[in-house]
Amino acid sequence: MSYSELIKNFEKVRAYMRDFYVYGFKSRNEFNAKSLRSYDDERRRIESWLGDYMRFKRTSEGKNVFISIDSRNIHENPFYKAWKSKTFTDGDITLHFAIFDILHSPEIHKTLNELIEDIDCLLDSKISFDESTLRKKLKEYVQEGIIKAEKKGRKIYYSRSLTIDISNYQDVIDFYSEVAPCGVIGSFLKDKLDKHDGIFLFKHHYITQAIDSEIMVKAFLAMSEHHYITVKGYHRHQKETKKLSLVPLKIYISAQNGRQYLMAYEEKTDKINSYRLDYLTDMQIEEKVCLNFEYLRQKLNDSEKYMWGVSFWRKDEKLERVEFDIFVQNDEDYIIRRLEREKRCGRVYKIDDKHYHFVAEVFDAREMFPWLRTFISRIVKINFSNNETEKLFKDDLKKMYEIYEIDEVEDESI
Repeated sequence: MSYSELIKNFEKVRAYMRDFYVYGFKSRNEFNAKSLRSYDDERRRIESWLGDYMRFKRTSEGKNVFISIDSRNIHENPFYKAWKSKTFTDGDITLHFAIFDILHSPEIHKTLNELIEDIDCLLDSKISFDESTLRKKLKEYVQEGIIKAEKKGRKIYYSRSLTIDISNYQDVIDFYSEVAPCGVIGSFLKDKLDKHDGIFLFKHHYITQAIDSEIMVKAFLAMSEHHYITVKGYHRHQKETKKLSLVPLKIYISAQNGRQYLMAYEEKTDKINSYRLDYLTDMQIEEKVCLNFEYLRQKLNDSEKYMWGVSFWRKDEKLERVEFDIFVQNDEDYIIRRLEREKRCGRVYKIDDKHYHFVAEVFDAREMFPWLRTFISRIVKINFSNNETEKLFKDDLKKMYEIYEIDEVEDESI
């Protein structure tokens, strides 16, 4: 049977989930990456996890499928289900339970040869595993931390790791699983607890981050050891994929839109750039170590005082200065508090009881546009040091006036 709910390669599923159910609104006929049969198989697989949240609408191009979720009504990220559908062979699952049937207590210690004999006896020769297969499986479990390996003399003894009681941390794990990077780890921990309804609901919950967890984990592992990575990066505007060699430095997560970015150094161009995690695929950690990692990390840290978003300094480019005056009513202290809370690298000054001045020097003032637009009805004067940026901002406003059929702008400074 071609369709199975279980998966071997998560990257393949991630691509379908991202392109059709996150970015969404593609019809079956618009899919041209592989055969339509492949698309149908993947659609049915994803529907088995997300069927309660899938919607569709019909257009002239056909039936478009998309995800529709109200985060205020869910306690657990539904995308985590995809991570719990890994396929396995009969041999994999048999060997797994055979090992833990024998090492059922942390007090039991066995050598490799003793385990082989005990497994053969347990399975009554219905299926056997050679020394190489068992050794690889034990090495994998040691790396995962669920099996301990202790050397005594010339022999290595294997035992089950201690089970930590996490029953008193249900609320902590529940919160972690929904808000932290790689929260799917918390979801796996929740599966070990007695079933309970989560207590947290979120007005703004960026659940699609879950499908980028594997990429993020590898980036963190590479950072911890200062290793290079190779990764394929998709360029949305150029519609092409490039293979990149990078030194990962930091992960930035936008509190405004939930997007996750990898800040990384590219030796080929001698630049630090930002890369959206959902545009990266097939990440591999290389043996090569970056000898000046700490210098590059510090360079990034020093630049943060001029970064509004993820745009980094470029050679021969000047900082852009943005200033505006804002009008505030007597009973609108919450506007002042919001300015202070969201100013990032900017500064706020009081002009008088009803006017406040904001100023910031940034690498790229265009990153501020969405935030600036939220103050349009209150801004009485605005100025950009970069004339092209200022023209772009004001042209966008003029287009908005045209859409709403506003003939005149009351304040020409805006």
